[in-house]
Amino acid sequence: MFNDVGDYINHGLIGFIIGFDKFIVIYLIFINLGLLGLFAFSVRSLWRFIQATILSDYEQIRKSELTLPVSLLVPAFNEQHTIVDTVNSLLDIEYGEYEVIVINDGSTDNTLIELIHTYQLEIRSEPVRLQLDTKPIRAIYRSTKYPNLVVLDKDNGGKPDALNAGLNISRYPLFGSIDADSIIEKGALLRLVRPFIEYPEETIAAGGIVRVANGCDIKDGKVIRVGLPKNKLVVMQVVEYIRAFLAGRAGWSAARSLLIISGAFGLYKKREVILVGGYSNATDSEDAEIVVRLHRKMYEQGKKHRIVFVPDPVCWTEVPENMKTLTAQRTRWHRGLLQTLWLNRDMFFQKKYGVVGLIGIPWYVMFELLAPIIEVIGYIVIPLSWFLGILDGQHVFLFLFVAIFFGTLLSIGSLALDELTFRRYARWQDVLVLMVFGIIENLGFRQYLTFIKVRALLEACFNRREWGVMTRVGFSPKMAKKGI
Repeated sequence: MFNDVGDYINHGLIGFIIGFDKFIVIYLIFINLGLLGLFAFSVRSLWRFIQATILSDYEQIRKSELTLPVSLLVPAFNEQHTIVDTVNSLLDIEYGEYEVIVINDGSTDNTLIELIHTYQLEIRSEPVRLQLDTKPIRAIYRSTKYPNLVVLDKDNGGKPDALNAGLNISRYPLFGSIDADSIIEKGALLRLVRPFIEYPEETIAAGGIVRVANGCDIKDGKVIRVGLPKNKLVVMQVVEYIRAFLAGRAGWSAARSLLIISGAFGLYKKREVILVGGYSNATDSEDAEIVVRLHRKMYEQGKKHRIVFVPDPVCWTEVPENMKTLTAQRTRWHRGLLQTLWLNRDMFFQKKYGVVGLIGIPWYVMFELLAPIIEVIGYIVIPLSWFLGILDGQHVFLFLFVAIFFGTLLSIGSLALDELTFRRYARWQDVLVLMVFGIIENLGFRQYLTFIKVRALLEACFNRREWGVMTRVGFSPKMAKKGI
């Protein structure tokens, strides 16, 4: 009897392993074909973008009556090391009419003091139109040096609450969301506003590309030299960011299924965001959640709309320089993805939500959200198949080779595309280093991020939510050169 049970278990185990081996092959084929197709969309859209903008007169856009004024919202919590550089970069941008609103979200460090001293802030008594509920506002400051700079001091409520508070006091029809550890280039806003001018009725949101500031020389809120740090973890993130934006979001934008605009740099129609209730604290990724909610609202109202990625406007941001901070950041990102998709699960394969419901949401569920689980199981089952004699060594090697090859191909292809179109890295040595790391990141770094994402899913199942602390080193040239 016990032998029969043992045989039954063995046969069941072997059957599962054989079935999973077949499934993983089919899954790999679909995901890699999908990623290659997405990359092809990206190449096509970038080529068309370059053709359309090569002769663009951005000075004319700046002076045009069609160029709407913009409110730039900068939520800040304990950002004393970067806040002045960020605000300086925003005060120096090339644009017509705009305001900068810094929301000090109950910082416990010297963020507010730095702002008060640097920009000569004075408390003002002003009425606030409470269109969105937020934590209490302590004070509103205005700069005596810069008439378009406002600082809002409030109780801590998190980034979504801070953005909603900024929306309440903002004056203009377009608003931008800018992270307090980021620097946008001088002409970035003019480039990002272009879709709102070309398609004024349809465009409701646009996002630019986010690049890694670590390793660059930055002075007075300006990137004066683009370079790479010595920190290998950061270099791998440089590759990752380029691939995510140029091989990912550019393609999704072309396919009308862009689900994420980076919270570090996005531009929105204020009216539409107010109508959907502003930013929500229901997820740990407010940038993705608001975009999906905007798609949903537009489809439900039967309105033709555009949410686009624009590869030209650049935002430079500081990324984690140690594993602990990186782990906390990526755990939050993937947990937020699960929360966003769960809140909008009724859009899955629903025709009324257009290409977003039929392609965008299903792809993110099957190949972004669940991929880490399948990959981790694969790392267990494939070697087990070899050990049990179900697969020979050549098949196991082929599986690993294909999995790594396609990841490397996308990384190298994205870097080549970046070099051919934008040439941000002037030194050929930097480009060569990025190409090498485009291979290296697939040999350990990617697998580590996969395990982080699985952990994030487990935490979400137990309703655990934690933002994590991002340790800032600031944008000083000295720190950048040392790669601290």
